[in-house]
Amino acid sequence: MNFIKRAFWSMKAKKGKTFLQLVVFSVICIFVLSGLAIQSAAKKSSELARQQLGGSVTLQADRQKQMAQQQKDGEKRTFESTPISVSDAKKLTSLQHVKNYNFLTTASANAESFDAIKSSGESADNSSGAGRFQGGGRQMISADISIEGVLSTALLDDFTDGSSKITDGRAITKTDADAKVAVINETLADQNKLKVGGSITVSSAADDSVKTKLKIVGIYKTTSSGDDQAQHFSFLNPDNKIYTPYTAAAALKGFDNKNKISSAVYYMDDAKYIDSFVAAAKKTSIDDKTYALTTNDQVYQQMVGPIENVASFSKNVVYLVSIAGAVILGLIVMMSIRERKYEMGVLMAIGEKRWKLIGQFLTEILVVAVIAIGIASVTGSLVANQLGNQLLSQQVSSADDSQQTSGWGGGEMPRGGGMFGQHSSGADVISTMQVNVSLNDLLILGGIGVAIAVIATLLPSVSVMRLHPKTILTKQE
Repeated sequence: MNFIKRAFWSMKAKKGKTFLQLVVFSVICIFVLSGLAIQSAAKKSSELARQQLGGSVTLQADRQKQMAQQQKDGEKRTFESTPISVSDAKKLTSLQHVKNYNFLTTASANAESFDAIKSSGESADNSSGAGRFQGGGRQMISADISIEGVLSTALLDDFTDGSSKITDGRAITKTDADAKVAVINETLADQNKLKVGGSITVSSAADDSVKTKLKIVGIYKTTSSGDDQAQHFSFLNPDNKIYTPYTAAAALKGFDNKNKISSAVYYMDDAKYIDSFVAAAKKTSIDDKTYALTTNDQVYQQMVGPIENVASFSKNVVYLVSIAGAVILGLIVMMSIRERKYEMGVLMAIGEKRWKLIGQFLTEILVVAVIAIGIASVTGSLVANQLGNQLLSQQVSSADDSQQTSGWGGGEMPRGGGMFGQHSSGADVISTMQVNVSLNDLLILGGIGVAIAVIATLLPSVSVMRLHPKTILTKQE
């Protein structure tokens, strides 16, 4: 077709305007491709983080419903927790998407064969070193040791976030479920000259006749300093925390707690399955009037928050650049077409069809578009990486400032120990991402580029093509 040859001749004759169009179109394509690549990278990073971190669902007594029922029955409201049967807790472990689980129960005890670490601020009347607290709202009982019964210490928040770690021996695992073993604090071990392989004896805080001998299988170190109450009560001192299998902790609480736990935490293989797990759990025989299923994907949300903001921003960039690019390119083409009225008038006067003239203009801009897309495909990955990580860095900084302003900064977010599953204080946000241009991104860019070229050409062409050749020629000087 002659109009295709004329398009190439025209581009060669008007190199300056062709170069201007190429520069503008290349900038548009680079930013559009960067936005598309950043969106793809953010989506992949979010999916990877979601799969790696998953989320957790905690089964525990619903204290709000319990207290509401007590009030309804006219009873005095008490802060008591209904234990969960281990058999009931195990029913949920077989549900889909449960990657791991932990059974937890806590108990208070007194040191028998060793000395607990005394808190510096304990009152003089507590000469025995034992803290006193009220249990069940009825009686005062003393304790200087806190026992945290677990199925696996490796799944606890303190160990997953690195604030606690095993320095000697091993952790407690599922194979220790029925064993009388313990993992004790390094400071407590040093003070009492205790080592892995040795043993300690503790007694129940509620009934000192109930004693348990535990074999030390591991020693851990913690960076936790506890809360303000730890200086007044020994059992709140992190150095006095001992980890045991949940069965050993239950035994210290009395026969009524045999085969029972305080809570169970179920870890999902993907955070998106949390809701479906809860729905499936409610269909089992678990009493939802007594127990509550608490979901927790805070770690995942904290990690992907900034990157999702970047993805949203890049999506808006694609829209804005595409629209603005079409307008700018349309104005350039319009100016070019207006300057070529005489050329069009002559061609139409000798019988050239209008659609061929439009085809010539469209061919010129499409050739520019193809070259611009090629330039963008070569440079887009570098620009997208720089732009994406710069935006992500700003979002991470903004998120950190927001946390500190709201009083949750410095890694001091409230912790639920193992009881409430994972928490976000130990999670690092995704601060970098690898942005690569994929074939799919290039195909989408190609579609957007062609659309911009067609719109930028057709809209200004319509007004000129409506003119009669005689009118165009008589207006020329």
